[in-house]
Amino acid sequence: MASIAVIGANGSIGSAVVTEAAARGHDVTAVVRDPARYRGGAASVERGDVLDPADVARVARGRDVLVSAVGGGDGPGHAALIEPAARSLVEGLRALGDAAPRLVVVGGAGSLETAPGVRVWDAPGLPEPILQIMHAHGAALDYFRTVSDVRWTVLSPSAEIGPGERTGRYRTGLEQLLSDAGGRSRISVPDYAVALVDEIEQPEHIGERFTCCAT
Repeated sequence: MASIAVIGANGSIGSAVVTEAAARGHDVTAVVRDPARYRGGAASVERGDVLDPADVARVARGRDVLVSAVGGGDGPGHAALIEPAARSLVEGLRALGDAAPRLVVVGGAGSLETAPGVRVWDAPGLPEPILQIMHAHGAALDYFRTVSDVRWTVLSPSAEIGPGERTGRYRTGLEQLLSDAGGRSRISVPDYAVALVDEIEQPEHIGERFTCCAT
């Protein structure tokens, strides 16, 4: 079983990752800004700041995997957090050298292709706050793609991700937006967590982005 630290464990996706990983017997630590407010199922809880590389190194030390599930709330919040967090995560893990854990990051769907050369964020009429969120994740992914000395993976969801049942069934792809049999691009939060923890247990996408979708 792996030792996993989840930054952003109070969020909907972070808490689902904690639940899924803990249910499989992994040793999970929730990393949150205020441990007193944490009500999840992690084995332990630590305070941590994703924008502080020294804090990243501290919570990552001795782990097998570091998961970043941080979000910035609205569009400006994402713009201020997501790409800077990517840089802080890499700097913190670099400080650990060869002892650094793998990094698995919750990404966005905006940069996935809907046709050759066309991305989700190119669709007409998208509200500016949504575009800010999409481009924040895109900027972080662009940065990760310059990094070769940290073992990173970014998992982009489908166009729609939200509450739903855990079916344990999904399919994966790389750069193209996926759709289910009915033509809808969607994944439940619990099934997204299944895909992420499956990647932890059976790494197939080190140094790249992949995506998942309901079947």
